[in-house]
Amino acid sequence: MTAYTPVHAGTVTKYVIVESFDITPAELAVRGYEISKGAMIKETCFGLIVNGMEEEVDRIVTELRKADPDHIFIKDRGFPPGDARRCRASLGGARPGYHGIEHEMTVIPYVSHGLEEIKKRDESTIPPPKNPLEHHVLAIDKLKKLMEAQES
Repeated sequence: MTAYTPVHAGTVTKYVIVESFDITPAELAVRGYEISKGAMIKETCFGLIVNGMEEEVDRIVTELRKADPDHIFIKDRGFPPGDARRCRASLGGARPGYHGIEHEMTVIPYVSHGLEEIKKRDESTIPPPKNPLEHHVLAIDKLKKLMEAQES
């Protein structure tokens, strides 16, 4: 195995995942290019990959989320774009992790809907959540019986 020499040492990489009817990954990429000061931005089918110094990447993704905060999500990525250890061009086929994002894209619309619904609620009329542990205290004798049952 050949030694790995990092090309982008000291940088961070984040996914910007877009699930929006108002903005496309291409439109978001253009906005990212406009505000970037040296960060690498790559458009993908699900959004963007942004790589650069941590402060710059955080500034970019914070600004991009403002376009549609309930429909744009940020996720850390361990490898920069084009990294030979993860690039599908080097590995052949889908890269490890792609199928995870593909699955997450089926769930994100529900998260977006929930975020939108929360904004519609009046906080003064929402009762505080109940303590799930209340009235569910396990008695010592019942715990002992459970432990004894596991030992036999």
